[in-house]
Amino acid sequence: MLSKTIEQALNQQIEYEGYASNYYLAAASWADARNLEGAARFLYRHAEEERGHMMRLFTYINDSGGHALVPAFRQPPNEFESLLSLFESLLQHELEVTARINRMVTLCLQEQDYSTHHFLQWYVAEQHEEEKLFRSIIDKIKLLECEGPRGLYWVDRELGSMKVD
Repeated sequence: MLSKTIEQALNQQIEYEGYASNYYLAAASWADARNLEGAARFLYRHAEEERGHMMRLFTYINDSGGHALVPAFRQPPNEFESLLSLFESLLQHELEVTARINRMVTLCLQEQDYSTHHFLQWYVAEQHEEEKLFRSIIDKIKLLECEGPRGLYWVDRELGSMKVD
């Protein structure tokens, strides 16, 4: 049985994962509107992945005797200066997700909720991969941006072919 403290923290993370899904959806729409089809495809898939993260939490709470709540989501940004600024903002967002997950892990240890601690290890590993991925994308964009539109074309193609787990 989840403590009320853990249940509340997990429900807050549901809200943040749903916001993340919408953030990626807004970013995908921005890319789509600029004919960056590869980036849009990558970001749409990532929006679905984030929704999956939310649903994983939702199921865990209910399976653990708690009550998962459907939250309202705040509005994500809809405009970005460039593809580089878009991915830099996404990296900052992922860093915030990591910090939130880490605070929940600490809370689980304080509450001696080892089951939820174990459950959250998947998120810890996932966040490591997300940060690595977005740093890599940013590095590629910076590497190719000196090529102008041609560089943007190659970055867009690369993004479209990237696998999202």
